[in-house]
Amino acid sequence: MSTENRSWQMNGFGLARLKPADGKLPQPGPHNLLVRVTAVSLNYKDRMIVDGVLIPDLSFPFVPTSDAVGEVVATGSEVSRFGIGQRVLGQVIADWPDGDAPPVLHKHTLGSSLPGMLSEHVLFHEDAAVAAPPSLSDVEASTLPIAALTAWFALVEGAKPIPGETVLIQGTGGVSLFALQFAAAFGLRAIVTSSSDEKLERAKALGAWQGINYRSRPAWDEAARDLTNGAGVSHVLEMVGGDNARRSLNALGADGRLSLIGLLGSMELSFPIIPFLRNRIVVQGISIGHRRAFERMNQAIETLPIKPVIDKVFGFDEVPQAFERLETGPFGKIVITVP
Repeated sequence: MSTENRSWQMNGFGLARLKPADGKLPQPGPHNLLVRVTAVSLNYKDRMIVDGVLIPDLSFPFVPTSDAVGEVVATGSEVSRFGIGQRVLGQVIADWPDGDAPPVLHKHTLGSSLPGMLSEHVLFHEDAAVAAPPSLSDVEASTLPIAALTAWFALVEGAKPIPGETVLIQGTGGVSLFALQFAAAFGLRAIVTSSSDEKLERAKALGAWQGINYRSRPAWDEAARDLTNGAGVSHVLEMVGGDNARRSLNALGADGRLSLIGLLGSMELSFPIIPFLRNRIVVQGISIGHRRAFERMNQAIETLPIKPVIDKVFGFDEVPQAFERLETGPFGKIVITVP
């Protein structure tokens, strides 16, 4: 095995400051797995970190991105959960194995407070890794740690999906498409919003019950109410934030649930209180999920079965192009393969 380790490092904020770098192969401690990375998937938060929006006090140099799959090539002396040759995924919130979240949720998080995945080799603590689903390719499996687990945690762990209920899913990014696939698998009626009729047709092919083009119907909340005969939807996956969340609130019916996931529009929320009280609305913030949920989700992916939607695959020397593609509103996930 080579003692060199290539990676992409940030030496400042902005995509122009993300450059290839050579370093030394990391050495596993007693409970570490040394993993040869085979594929990395991008999330919008990765771009926000590169641009300096999400972690303005980040220390440099820094390797970004959170999601990767790879093969265990060496283990520490005390490792018992995995062996050499196994294919694993990293648990992004590395200190959340099950149950209640740690008091400070993002103290041990891959690609933010911990080094990221854009390297040929990375270290995982054995307790912060899960086995990759055998039915998925490396490209497909790499998309699971944030996008799939966030959707799963919102729909299945945070709520109890009841077949026939209506869920409204905003957009056709990574989290949204996983949510759509899980919703369809659990018998939920999924309404998808998008500014593109073509994307809405693709969403229907994945199991969407209805689609709403919010460009041609800006009052998409009223459109959702019309589709439910005025009753409102049971659950909204809020991907935008800001004033968009007011429409989400209006789309919800009695005892509805609002899952706050994305912040594409604004870091702030402002709501009228009366609809919350009158309709007994539950609001939950979703921050990925714990390792046990990840394992349950992977079992479900094998059983259902579900295949991640891939927008485009880039090579390890095409990282800037992959980040630029992320800005174009892809349908599904952007993946970078690592040689």
